[in-house]
Amino acid sequence: MTVVDADQHLFEPRTMWADYGDPGDRDRMLAIVDDEVGNAWLRWQGQRIGLAHVTTPGRPDDVGDQQQRARAGEPPRTRYDEALPDDFWEPAARLTRLDRLGVDAAVCFPNYGLFWERELAGDLPATLANMRAWNRWAVQAAHDGRGRLHPVGHVTLRDVDWLERELRALGAGGVRAAMVAPGLVDGRALSDPIFDQAWRAFLEHGITPVFHVANQTRLFGDAWYDSDPDQSLPVFTSVFLWVPAAVAIADLVLNGVLERHPDLRIGVMELSAVWLPMFVMFLDGGHDFTRRLNGTALTDLALRPSDYVRRQVRVAAFSYERPGRLARDVGDVFMACSDWPHSEGTADPLGDYRAARCDPSADRGLFGDNVEFLLRP
Repeated sequence: MTVVDADQHLFEPRTMWADYGDPGDRDRMLAIVDDEVGNAWLRWQGQRIGLAHVTTPGRPDDVGDQQQRARAGEPPRTRYDEALPDDFWEPAARLTRLDRLGVDAAVCFPNYGLFWERELAGDLPATLANMRAWNRWAVQAAHDGRGRLHPVGHVTLRDVDWLERELRALGAGGVRAAMVAPGLVDGRALSDPIFDQAWRAFLEHGITPVFHVANQTRLFGDAWYDSDPDQSLPVFTSVFLWVPAAVAIADLVLNGVLERHPDLRIGVMELSAVWLPMFVMFLDGGHDFTRRLNGTALTDLALRPSDYVRRQVRVAAFSYERPGRLARDVGDVFMACSDWPHSEGTADPLGDYRAARCDPSADRGLFGDNVEFLLRP
């Protein structure tokens, strides 16, 4: 049995964006830069996007301490480059870490790529340039990962022609999934017919769109977040972590995108999983009730709405969410994940899942088959 971790993260090197971006885009690129007291920050055109901190799985208080010291203008206890282990960012070192974790392969999302998309939303050329730089680095990491690391691209639907070119390059480079925001695209729903070209491009190039927690388009109005000092991960985002993905999936199901593209697959990572049983119940119930009340549905569906979720959507579930119990309610759609090396993640994923009565030898979907379904090996 091959064990695949559905959600790990690779830290971007300090100058990755400039190093892998187009030369003409240098003034648009992100970078990690130290301030006058030695704190490292992700910056864009002089603006601080977020603190560049080194995390320890299971210890979010350490991140809070680093954040508070930086906000107070105090130097870090340990400088960023001294604290950063090789296996946080270097593919060969990550392979050694996988061996220690007892994991055969891992899907790898960006680290700082989770910080910046909303902050650069007003500058589409800069957004595309920085996504392209990560995507090129991801192709290199996929090569260096020797079939065991599956870096995830970073794309947007805001420019579909650009998206097609980027997916072509990612697919040719061996990347099999790409992170996309589960929100409105310049005011348009993901099901808008204008994006059918995008969904066809994902299929043509063998790449699965994936929703992941990130500072992206907000589902709720900005006033709900105004009181929060941390705009990159406000508490309202954490409380309603799953809602954008649920809304996006409902849109794709009820407006017929998954009906029209039956081979399109959707991944949901680090957005929790415990909501899925309630969601599929309301998805079917809301569809049935409004169809009777209004005399028609949004679109004719050959299947029950929840059956499209079971057929085409796969969701990462942490061990504490008891994925075995969730699978009994929804079906075999869940994937094991560690979020390594993030502070909210785990340093012993297999031990945690075994404590939750999940075992690789018995739960093939959870530990490998469902991830491989998304990656289309």
